[in-house]
Amino acid sequence: MNDTQLIGVLNQKGGVGKTTSTTNLGHALARAGNRVLVVDLDPQSHLSPSLGLFKAPRRGSHEWLLGEAPLSELVVHTRENLSLLASGERLREFEEMPGSAAQRARLLQAALQRGHEGYDYILFDCPPSSGLLVANAILAVDEILVPVTGDYLSLNGLAHLLLTLKRFEPFRDRPMEQWFFLSRFVARRRLSKEVAERLLKHFPERVLATPIREAAALAECPAAGRTIFEYRRSSNGAADYSNLARDLVERRMMA
Repeated sequence: MNDTQLIGVLNQKGGVGKTTSTTNLGHALARAGNRVLVVDLDPQSHLSPSLGLFKAPRRGSHEWLLGEAPLSELVVHTRENLSLLASGERLREFEEMPGSAAQRARLLQAALQRGHEGYDYILFDCPPSSGLLVANAILAVDEILVPVTGDYLSLNGLAHLLLTLKRFEPFRDRPMEQWFFLSRFVARRRLSKEVAERLLKHFPERVLATPIREAAALAECPAAGRTIFEYRRSSNGAADYSNLARDLVERRMMA
């Protein structure tokens, strides 16, 4: 039995904090003693500089998906218990590859079956799109983690995502857990509170307990190539991501 938890960080709307959350949640889980791999499935390649690799590896997710190299040859160990599979230079070619879309949508499944032992958690940073890379994640992961910002457009994007997930349900061989959390949250804003209330109404027992508060430090981290725990350990952002990691592990939900 495979004990690795495969988690896609997914929202088809941009700017909701997917890469920020993959980076900092991954490091929070690693700091708690878990062996964590973060995988960049976004051709924009923002995960590498967020972890301090400003000259990103040339090979990465594309080569792994196509079986051109094993995972062990492609990962970079960035921190204690935390490794990275970068997107690589060729991932942007993935959507235009020839061949059956149905077959290409299962390449991540096949890559995982070839071996990914040694990790407790693998987090996939997914692109803000509805393309084949997102399809690969939806078909391969055990659960998805959806950051939702406190604004009207974020709710619209969430509705689109749910339709996409429903469309893929018949093609999955097992049910997929869905978890939501509030990101870039400003408690004093009325709209933020309304979004939280609507999430809780529509997804009871599915919203993780800790909202990630809007913070300048979280926005500044990638330029420094550090996670929030390295950049500002005593900040709200560090506390929030530590608590969010506990929420995920212990299944603590917002009341």
